[in-house]
Amino acid sequence: MKQITKQYQAAVYVRLSKEDIAALSGKKAESDSIANQKQFIFDYLKDKSDIHIVSIREDDGYTGTNFDRPNFQLMLEDIKAGKVNCVVVKDLSRFGREYINAGKYIDRLFPFYGVRLIAINDGIDTITKDSSDTLNITLKNLINDNYCRDISLKIRSHLEIKRKKGQFTGSFAPYGYRKAENDHNRLEIDEYAANVVQDIFRWKLEGMSQDSIAKRLTEQGVLSPMDYKRSQGENFKTGFETGSKTNWTAVAIRRILTNPVYIGTLIQGIRTKPNYKIKTVIVNEEDKWIKVENNHEAIITRRSFDLVQRLMLLDTRTAPGQTKVFPLAGLVVCGDCQSPMTRLTIPCEKKKYQYYVCDGNRKKNGCSSHRISEEQLLSSVLSVLQEHIKLICEMDACLKEIQNTPLRKIHTRKQEERIQKVEEQISRYKQLKISLYEDMQDGLLSKEDYTDIRTQYDLRIQEAQKVHVQLLKEREMELSDQTKPHEWVQEFIAHRSLQELNRIVAVECIEKIYVYEGKKLEVVFTHMQDFTKLLEHIQQLQNEDRKEVI
Repeated sequence: MKQITKQYQAAVYVRLSKEDIAALSGKKAESDSIANQKQFIFDYLKDKSDIHIVSIREDDGYTGTNFDRPNFQLMLEDIKAGKVNCVVVKDLSRFGREYINAGKYIDRLFPFYGVRLIAINDGIDTITKDSSDTLNITLKNLINDNYCRDISLKIRSHLEIKRKKGQFTGSFAPYGYRKAENDHNRLEIDEYAANVVQDIFRWKLEGMSQDSIAKRLTEQGVLSPMDYKRSQGENFKTGFETGSKTNWTAVAIRRILTNPVYIGTLIQGIRTKPNYKIKTVIVNEEDKWIKVENNHEAIITRRSFDLVQRLMLLDTRTAPGQTKVFPLAGLVVCGDCQSPMTRLTIPCEKKKYQYYVCDGNRKKNGCSSHRISEEQLLSSVLSVLQEHIKLICEMDACLKEIQNTPLRKIHTRKQEERIQKVEEQISRYKQLKISLYEDMQDGLLSKEDYTDIRTQYDLRIQEAQKVHVQLLKEREMELSDQTKPHEWVQEFIAHRSLQELNRIVAVECIEKIYVYEGKKLEVVFTHMQDFTKLLEHIQQLQNEDRKEVI
């Protein structure tokens, strides 16, 4: 009787992941390319009359550590529908690199549906396999799984080294930057997007809310970060969607305003995956973040960035119909109960009056109903601020005058003379030690006397070195005070011609404004600790100069 050969409806399955390309040499990666895998399988099947190819499933750019691959899942649907009863792969690593699930498919699911598996390079054909082949499949799957683990550790280690060197490892550069053409691990400024970032920070400093900034950018036709990257040919995973456009949002504005990348600080390693098998992204503890300051060219000054961060912490809601917050929003506090002072508008005939009232009283928390008009508050705060700036200007001039007086020069010269004398003293003691040793060698001094005298010289040298270190520190501090400008002083002096209180000046110069019963005000300025230190320093210098005169 003629033997009837069973016919198989085969699915050719090929896969190549990004990790395979990154980890393998060029020659090996080429041999494992999708095209070469298919050709290899076709050559193998050309003389197999019992196997007919009904589908070719390709997963290009998908990892083998899980089976959530689109074309693998389509192949499974064909198997369950009875369209496919044979799967052909180049080797088991193309099928999958996850030991547990690979075994589940090969040993349980495929036999249940009567599916034949052929892994050509591994010499595996499940219709002819025996116990030794079963062990071989298990070992191959374990090796493939371990390969993924090894590659994952190597890639993680390599990325960490690059991050610590300040090399950018992200897929897409932050908005405002682009990857340098000759070095994709280096960020360089994208002039167009950087100008938009500068506008966002400037508008925030002027008092605009994130929502108002987003609306203004959308109205001006400025592309959102996602659309802008797509317009620049960035290879997003979703591809460029013609006809679709995303608007700016308050969330996107907030991300930009709080990102230190714009002052040249690169922070990476914020998010990670637990291991190569689990694809869920988690946030690392902050101490594991890799932070490199002054890593690349800044778009925003640190002063502007710090001011914006302070603004973000304040209660800066805009009033209905307004695009900007009021100059003192978030700064006015009740001096009695520490509750925020709420701004109210009271219409009166054809005019509106604005008042600040204690929020604790409005909520019936026991505070008195004291209030102050916005006009009076602005006028009083402006007057106090002008006096404070005037005093700082006088202090700065006084400090410069003291440092430039002949007495200060005499004091500096005396410091140099003291340092020189101590250095000469240390040098003399060291020379005496050398002479002492020579005397012992010549027999002029016993070894016991040499040891005792040498110990005394060592103690004198140690004491002199301590004095020398202290004198150097004093000189360094004094030179630093004379040459290093007090940045906070310059911030106040820059407003010496201030005639009207605006949002930027208020946030930059004022920490809090306390309003007490009877409209009594207390203004707490920023840098008060530095102000006190500078005042004490000036008084100390003046006292030293008086001693010099005496």
